[in-house]
Formats: sequence, structure tokens, C-alpha cells
Amino acid sequence: MTAHPSTTAPAAAATSQPGGPGSLDAATAPDAGPLGTDPVPAGRGRRPEAPRGPSLSPSRAADFKTCPLLFRFRTIDKLPELPTADQVRGTLVHAVLERLFDLPAAGRTPAAAAALVAPEWARLLEQEPSLAEIFTTPLPVAADPAAAEAEADATGQETLIDIPPAEAETARLAAFLGSATALLDGYFAVEDPQRLQPAERETLISTVIGDELLLRGYIDRLDVSPAGDLRVVDYKTGGAPREAFEGRALFQLKFYALVLWRTRGVVPRVLRLLYLKDAEALDYSPEAGELERFERTLTALSAAIERAKRDQDFRPKPSRLCGWCRHQDLCPEFGGTPPPFPDVPATTLTVLPDTEPDRVGPRLRDDPLG
Repeated sequence: MTAHPSTTAPAAAATSQPGGPGSLDAATAPDAGPLGTDPVPAGRGRRPEAPRGPSLSPSRAADFKTCPLLFRFRTIDKLPELPTADQVRGTLVHAVLERLFDLPAAGRTPAAAAALVAPEWARLLEQEPSLAEIFTTPLPVAADPAAAEAEADATGQETLIDIPPAEAETARLAAFLGSATALLDGYFAVEDPQRLQPAERETLISTVIGDELLLRGYIDRLDVSPAGDLRVVDYKTGGAPREAFEGRALFQLKFYALVLWRTRGVVPRVLRLLYLKDAEALDYSPEAGELERFERTLTALSAAIERAKRDQDFRPKPSRLCGWCRHQDLCPEFGGTPPPFPDVPATTLTVLPDTEPDRVGPRLRDDPLG
């Protein structure tokens, strides 16, 4: 995979001349270009009808690679996880960016995005009122310092030092919404949405590979050029250090690239990570051979998960990522004891209808461990 670190200028973040023939910055809907004309054959992937085998999402696959016990807690035990303010802020920013592209191109300005923040927050609260409790959600006992810093940033703790208690709640909410607006400013530093017309947003993609392994996941944004080139875009808003978590992000993008190749016959030309907190973009160009190897990796990973289910053997894997985990009290590495393994028939474990854990509120974004 070839990496192309981009500058913060919107034009430099593009992979072809802006506005030129085939430019991804002139991306249009799929029916505006010869989508599917890539000469590389897609091969064995097929759209799922009634898959009988196991399933993987990029988040849960990355969970198992990161820590098998975390995978068990989320996918088999389905332990609930209260969201942090940093996670919910990511959800809010993703929602605003999705709505931004509903506006006419000329109206996609920083001011317009900022005006969407409060209404989108109200909409999220309407969907799940418990999100209002994020300001009191405790961090893990052994939280990574970066996790604590991200929470302080999302909740505006520094601005609340001299605020009277009676005014603290209003000030805290204002700081939270203001921090979301600051991340949107980071977005406008790396892209010009007035020059983009995404083909798809918040799209669920899926395919079946090998022996009935279902792959599925949500793409933040898919751009399609008039020539049929694909660019997969993923927004990153969290406060997690990039050196610690970039591997998970790249794994996620390769996952999407494989599913798109197997279902649409096109190897994405660009996989783009947009780091809104740092106002930076990072582009990657995958190749068919790399995606074939990645497919074999996912098949082997699925087999390892099935063996762990059969043996009821999901061991912790200590790393810096432990500082972001919400289940430290149940982890042997922190003196905890996991709950008894669920008494579920093996056939049910093999055909888990949903690889995502039960969570509070809408689908959370930018969970460093999810």
C-alpha cells in the first residue's frame, strides 16, 4: 500500500488535478461515470442473500486482533458500554458532515456547518436522551492520559474552572458544542466541500467471501469520479494518538476497499483518512494483490475467532490500548474476573446476526477501540 501524506490545503489533498478530467474532487453520483470498468477482476465476492456462516465488521475484527477478551466482551457477552463525551462528539461531527452535503454546493460553508451543530445535537438527544449523561460518564480507572485529555477537551473542563455551579451545565454544553465546531473547522482546512458531490454517505456495504464469511461495514463517504474511480473517505475526530491507533484505521479502510472491489469490480483508487483534530489528510492507494492477501487475512482471522468460541478461550492482550478500555474491572490484567461464558449453542455463536455490541445511543463514531 502506498501512502501519500497530504498537506492541509484542500487542493493538495486531492490525488488528481482538482476539477480536471476524472478528478475525484469533481466526484459525482455513480450513474455519472463508467463505474465498474476497472480492468482488475473482482473475483469471488458476492452480495449476501441469507448467509449461513460467521460475519465480521471492521471494528469487531480489529477488536479480536487488538485483544481477544475485548472481542468476547463486546460480541459474545454483549456488555453495554456507556459512551464518553469524546465518542459522542465524534458522532455529532459525523452527523453534521453528513447533513452538510444535503446543502447546495455553494452553501457548504464553515458558518453553515457550525449552524448545524446544535440542531444535530438536539436530534441525537431525541433519538437517545441518555446521551445527556455523557458529561458524568467516568473514565476507566487506569485511563490513558490521552483519553483523559480527550474528555477534558470535549467537555471544556478548562473553561469551567471559574463558572458558578448554577451555570456549569449550560457552560459545559456550550463548550461541548464549541469543541465540535472546532473539529469542523479542521475539516474545512483539508477539504473544500463545495467542490465535492459524494456518491454515497453513511452507506452499509457487505459481501460474502470464501466459505460463507459475511463482511459488512459502514463507509463515512464514497466519492466516484466521472471516470469511475473510487475514493473511500473516513473522518477521524477522536483524541486518540495517531501513532497508537492508525493501524486500526488502516485495517478498517482496507476492509472497505476489499468489500467494494468484490461487489463493484473496482479497486478504490484512494483510501483517505481525514484527521479533523490535526487538520491533516492521509491518502493510501491499495492494489489488487494487497487486497487479495488481506482477504486471506480476514479468512484466517475468522477461523481463529471460531476456534476461540469453540474452546471458550478469549485471552487478554495487554497494550497501551488498555487505557481506553471500558471493561478493566472485568479484565484479569487489572485484577478483574470475566463473567461466566454465555451458555449459547455453538450454532448460534457461529451465526451471530449482529457483530456490533449493544450500546447506549446512536451508532458511535471514533471509538478508539471500536
